[in-house]
Amino acid sequence: MTRLRRTAAAVLLLALPLSVAATAAPAWAAPTPATATVRASVQLELPRPTGPFAVGREIVQLVDQNRTDPWVPSAGPRQLMVSMYYPAKPGTGGPAPYMTPEAARFLLDGKLPGNTVPTEVLADARTWSRTDAAPQHGRFPLVVLSPGFTMPRTELTALAEDLTSHGYIVALVDHTYENYGTTFPDGHTTTCVMCGKFLTREDWAGLDASRAKDVSFVLDRLTDRPHPAWRYAHLIDRSRIGMAGHSVGGAATVPTMLSDDRVRAGVNLDGSMDFGVPATGLKGKPLLMLGHPLEGGQEDASWTDGWAALDGWKRWLTVTGSDHGTFTDIPVLAEQLGLPHPPTTTITPERGVQLTRQYVTAFFDLHLKGIPRPILDGPTPQNPEITFHP
Repeated sequence: MTRLRRTAAAVLLLALPLSVAATAAPAWAAPTPATATVRASVQLELPRPTGPFAVGREIVQLVDQNRTDPWVPSAGPRQLMVSMYYPAKPGTGGPAPYMTPEAARFLLDGKLPGNTVPTEVLADARTWSRTDAAPQHGRFPLVVLSPGFTMPRTELTALAEDLTSHGYIVALVDHTYENYGTTFPDGHTTTCVMCGKFLTREDWAGLDASRAKDVSFVLDRLTDRPHPAWRYAHLIDRSRIGMAGHSVGGAATVPTMLSDDRVRAGVNLDGSMDFGVPATGLKGKPLLMLGHPLEGGQEDASWTDGWAALDGWKRWLTVTGSDHGTFTDIPVLAEQLGLPHPPTTTITPERGVQLTRQYVTAFFDLHLKGIPRPILDGPTPQNPEITFHP
């Protein structure tokens, strides 16, 4: 059976070769510093957000005193780093870096043995967020974003910034020890303890469930009254909360929506749902499944089973010409570094980001703001790459 998560090997071995999370190498050879020219001096830049709001960003550390870290119990309480994005007043604050140099080094070393890309090239990639920016007035829906396995939260920065520019608060979560490079305020940076381990389907399901606990804890701390963990928590409309994620992060939307009634709607970006949708459904909650086409027209069995069990609003969309990484920042940054596209990918990185942003934002506009979005109703000539599952 071909599974969505397994195809991560292809895109990550191309963009950031030799991911230890991959279970097998792709049929084609991945470029290495000896076989590909890397533009080590380029200024990397994310696509500009499309909404009317400027984007502010703050980093917060959350410590769950009631839960021991599931992967490194000796570390003590579960600790998470979260990037909070919020609609900001234009012209305030300073440029926000893409990631810390330490996290960038862990990621590059973990993915690119023999790497020739200077740390600062990745760490200083241009974002459209501003630190210390003054917030807009009002209350906004909250969307929690969860990245793929082995990848830091920054892989979803372009999506986070675009959602924020359209009037959302976004909490972008690093799941500690599940990715290369999480830097904490005291300066230490953790690496991926879980990477390189053989994981059964039950293990993946446990990983999904653990992420659901992470997300619920984040919501606890952001919505706590009278002492929330974030100084701008008053901007959050606690009655309008959604979740989206890539790969494992997308799969984790299922256990999160099942266990946490605060999360009203979810988006799965190309993640096999090892924690399956139960026969009783998701309590009527809406789910958007956005993925890439599998080889030979196959379907991920977890998606087929989940689709049949969903009992609320649902859409299963396939992006023609895409691959597992299309829904993240990685292909955009890889292209700017001079790394080639996978041979099976025909969609450009910029178009992949555009479509991901468009459909994810439309979904949350519909289900958290009550704004009709016709692109969710069926195929449109403007987006011929999108196929709707019957």
